Amino acid sequence: MYAGAAVSEAKPSEAPEISARYPWYALGVLALVYMMNFLDRQILSILAEAIKEDLEVSDAQLGFLYGTAFAVFYAVFGIPLARLSDSWIRKKVIAMGLALWSVMTALSGTARSALTLGAYRIGVGVGESSATPAAYAMLTDYFPPRLRATALSLYAGGLYVGQGLGLFLGGFVLDRWDQVFPGGIGWWGLRGWQAAFFLVGLPGLALACWVWTLREPVRGSQEGLPPGEIEERPGRMLLEELGTVIPPFTFRSLRRAGASSRQIGANLLGALLLALAATGMLAWVGAPEQWVALAIGLYATFSWAQGLSLRDPPTFAMLFKCAALRHTVLGVSAASFVTYAFMFWTAPFLLRTHEVSTTEVGFSLLVANVVGAALGVTGGGMISDRLKQRFPGGRAALILVVMVLHIPAALLLLTTSSLHVAYAAVVAFYLVNTAWVGSATAIVTELVLPRMRAIASAVLLLMYTFVGLALGPFAVGRVSDLLVASGSSDGDSLRFALLLAVLPLVLCVIFLAMAIRSIPAAEASVADRARAAGERV
Repeated sequence: MYAGAAVSEAKPSEAPEISARYPWYALGVLALVYMMNFLDRQILSILAEAIKEDLEVSDAQLGFLYGTAFAVFYAVFGIPLARLSDSWIRKKVIAMGLALWSVMTALSGTARSALTLGAYRIGVGVGESSATPAAYAMLTDYFPPRLRATALSLYAGGLYVGQGLGLFLGGFVLDRWDQVFPGGIGWWGLRGWQAAFFLVGLPGLALACWVWTLREPVRGSQEGLPPGEIEERPGRMLLEELGTVIPPFTFRSLRRAGASSRQIGANLLGALLLALAATGMLAWVGAPEQWVALAIGLYATFSWAQGLSLRDPPTFAMLFKCAALRHTVLGVSAASFVTYAFMFWTAPFLLRTHEVSTTEVGFSLLVANVVGAALGVTGGGMISDRLKQRFPGGRAALILVVMVLHIPAALLLLTTSSLHVAYAAVVAFYLVNTAWVGSATAIVTELVLPRMRAIASAVLLLMYTFVGLALGPFAVGRVSDLLVASGSSDGDSLRFALLLAVLPLVLCVIFLAMAIRSIPAAEASVADRARAAGERV
């Protein structure tokens, strides 16, 4: 039987018993949360052409709005919220974050400039950062290891359903709005893309209330490990954790953690090097908002990691001194560059290179996402669990194989002149693109202790958010802008930029091959490594 706890953490033997079906019910609710997460996030892709025309922004600015403006704050705030999830009631963290990002999505419909839309996208990023680490940790405690990748993969299926629904609903609203309101301006002076944000944002408030009713699983119950204590003052803890990532409070946080003058100096040196790097990229590429935001995010991450080494040495050691975890995170991060680039730019690419309506593109991408979620996510999770039983590096081996399969699917999508073949290529791309998510999460959570699972998931998300989401869409947009300036058409420039975006898969294969070799020893020594770092296990 599965045990649960509502407000205070109980020992597995003392917690009230719930039916064996309850974890699957909770999984369904959390998958809906993830669906809403990506619905609110991905709708910007299908609305991009309308926003570009209405707000007069470039492809690089669109990539910034979708990627960096969202990603930096999503990644940075994900760290303190994951720490809160590891010591407080996880369902409440998810519910409050969901309410925040739903409101911010709806407010995006009031934007009249790229600046205000960017501000609301930051709010969406902050809210959405609360959900996945807490959900990963809950599901890891709901399900035993033999079902873990399957459960995490099914949860990840919500991502692709939400992504597809966002594309379809956005395209449908755009076309219908223009049909009903000639000139594109309707009720309250709204354009179609603004109305679409309202439509997908507000239902999240009802879902947040539903999440609040879930029963909290006992931490470590599946492994028979001590659950730990619930934080009695979560608000104060969150403020302290935010101080570890928000400059200039980072200096105060480091001092309180016992940092020496030398460590403070290292922090200042890190800030200086990042500022110089941002200045250099600005001089070379332009786009100051991109590099300033990215430098701030990287500095916040560096400061947090420095503070973690002082406040929680065992967690720092488990996260940053494990070669297997490091190889997995780097491999997945390289792959995410490709994933996020295509995730955002596929819809604009189809609209630019084929004579097709936004409704048709949205519906076709919805089908591709649903098929990918139904076959890729489920099949990937089941295959991962079976490979894991055969050899320890099985999950990483699955990721490596499906990443290689991205290449022919992407090349077919970008080079065919047939719209139907392009749609088939999109289905193939999403099929392999959905098969790895559960495996990556299962790997990192199985390489740390139960109390560290949410933060381990957050580190994984942070890395592939910075590399993939903050760089992928922007880089493609910037290359596309440069090619347009040199005389290429919008469609051809975007095609070539996306072809270049496939190259990081080479790095992905190298790192995952290293992970396959290093995972067995790392997994067998979790308790020993934790004890060596000072943890009482």
